[in-house]
Amino acid sequence: MVYDKQGIHDSIKSESHWPETKDTPTLTLFLDDLSDRSLRRVKQLGVVGVSIGSLKTGDLETWTDNVLKEHIDRVNQADLQLRNVMFNPSDRIRFGKPGRDEDLEIIIKAIEIAGRQGLPVMEYNFYAHRIVEGYKVVPGRGGSGLMDFNYDRVKNLPPLVGEEAHSIDEMWDNVSYFLKAVIPTAEKANVRLALHPNDPPAPISRGSGQIMSTLDGWKRLCDIVPSPYNGITFDCGVTKELGHDPVKVARYFGERDQINHVHFRNVVTRTPNIDYTEVWIDEGQVDMFAVMKELVRQKYPRLIYPEHPPQNDADNEFPFEGISATTYTGFAYTVGYARAMMQAALATESTTL
Repeated sequence: MVYDKQGIHDSIKSESHWPETKDTPTLTLFLDDLSDRSLRRVKQLGVVGVSIGSLKTGDLETWTDNVLKEHIDRVNQADLQLRNVMFNPSDRIRFGKPGRDEDLEIIIKAIEIAGRQGLPVMEYNFYAHRIVEGYKVVPGRGGSGLMDFNYDRVKNLPPLVGEEAHSIDEMWDNVSYFLKAVIPTAEKANVRLALHPNDPPAPISRGSGQIMSTLDGWKRLCDIVPSPYNGITFDCGVTKELGHDPVKVARYFGERDQINHVHFRNVVTRTPNIDYTEVWIDEGQVDMFAVMKELVRQKYPRLIYPEHPPQNDADNEFPFEGISATTYTGFAYTVGYARAMMQAALATESTTL
């Protein structure tokens, strides 16, 4: 049989073992742009889902149905799917300042637009401050660069100039106000919201409390408005940074249908919350296959992002702008590993049915 190039591609897709479907997880990469070059590289890795952002509240003000549809259509033309957009609520929302209701209206309208255009997930952060000053790069295998965090480097840092410290109670009040305002719209629009946990999960960040730096905080967040549309980004790496079993935590939130996005990476934790190193996805303390099996067992149908690849020589010498953190070869490795885990988990699950 003779195939043209498209015919060969279609034949390969139809014969794929354990393909991703609407009932399985789907791998994603986070794109900094939607250029032909970026989309082509994502497609070559076999990734189906695309995530974009990070949009500030003011950026969402420029959203219209046509703008979002143009993004979705552009991704579709590359035989990919835009399935997640990340945004960051404004300071006025996060800190309860005058004008937050006007900013909430911008987000509510953006969620309505997302619903009309079929965007299934919107991911967001709710940091008072992200204590990234505690990171440094340390050598990993073959001289690769691993991200290492230690709270002792930053625990005494004051608030940044022009900012102030915010108590944990204040942050809980503000996120509660936010959720009660937006989740009813998300439910009507059929758009799931996913709050990313604090990472690093240090207890205090330049004097401010961090609401998502403990497992109890994750649970409390999901209980403020009990709904599948008020969920989390389940990050198995951060879960281990907190000192917990990622499989048990995935089961807890999966049983409540509140895992709306997944970050898939590995770490070595020495002291929970305050001393750990992000490592290659195939080393570390997280049983990545067990995590994937649990997500497949749940029939989790949304995105999995194999994020944070370590620095390697190829990417340092030839950085690729367009895919997050300019680490294309690192992502090729993490994507390949995650796909192997997924196909093995799907095969294992099929034998138990």
